[in-house]
Amino acid sequence: MFAFLNGLGLGFGLIVAIGAQNAFVLRQGLRREHVFAVAAVCAVCDAALIVVGIAGMGALVRQSETLLRLVTWAGAAFVAAYGALAARRALRPAALAPDADAARRSLPATLAAVTGFSLLNPHVYLDTVVLVGSVGGTYAGAAQAAFGAGAVAASVLWFFGLAYGARLLAPVFARPSAWRVLDLAIAAVMWTIAASLVLGRA
Repeated sequence: MFAFLNGLGLGFGLIVAIGAQNAFVLRQGLRREHVFAVAAVCAVCDAALIVVGIAGMGALVRQSETLLRLVTWAGAAFVAAYGALAARRALRPAALAPDADAARRSLPATLAAVTGFSLLNPHVYLDTVVLVGSVGGTYAGAAQAAFGAGAVAASVLWFFGLAYGARLLAPVFARPSAWRVLDLAIAAVMWTIAASLVLGRA
């Protein structure tokens, strides 16, 4: 139980932060668009990376400068592009209302986007594979499995809670102006993350 709670606490500590993935999940939850699929993909990706990290890949990724550099630049390009899309939405008020789009984003397109946010972010590898993997590696046997289960549980609780809890904010986002503010904030977050990634590897 102690190992499970340690994994749960570490998982929440790493995942509860403003970032590209969480911003995307929040927006999908507010739009009530493919909510379960988005939350599930995020949770499954996190779980897979946690398992890989605890299995010993954390040390490998930490020692591979080429892999870290590749993931960093790919992630920076991806979040910068999504930031540009968010800024574009903010400049078109009619497109910001929840029901304004007659043809909403398809499920395949949504799955592609959320998978990108989940896997093209170098921070997720540093957090789940390297950090969680390193801490999980200090446990053995059943305790290690319990630690991993706790970290995975944190991801599941957070992503589903964020996705479905966003509906409580629906009355606020019934106005296009609120969507404009949200998209401008998302664009700022995306560009800040992209800049920090590029400057960090420069």
